[in-house]
Amino acid sequence: QVQLVEFGGGLVQAGGSLRLSCTASGDIFGIYTMGWYRQGPGSQREMVATITIGNTTKYTDSVRGRFTISRDNAKNTVYLQMNSLKPEGTAVYYCALTDALRRYWGQGAQVTVSS
Repeated sequence: QVQLVEFGGGLVQAGGSLRLSCTASGDIFGIYTMGWYRQGPGSQREMVATITIGNTTKYTDSVRGRFTISRDNAKNTVYLQMNSLKPEGTAVYYCALTDALRRYWGQGAQVTVSS
């Protein structure tokens, strides 16, 4: 079993910045991708950014250029630096790890962006 623990999140004004981090532990099987997803009020969960073990990144169009995903493989930790936040970025942000067997989810971190 894999456990994901998230840190960060909170309340920020539009234009501000926040940093999320997520550390994985447990029986990670094989090469894995880590990422961040979010679910806003009344919305479906969507991919925000992902990063492979080789540091290939992918971003959803709405955050490209403002958010940066990175990882520390030695610490099994993934980060999401969020700059120039917008009110539509208000959501619960979930860390995810996908290994050879399945995708695991963190508990979620609330990010609220006030206008």
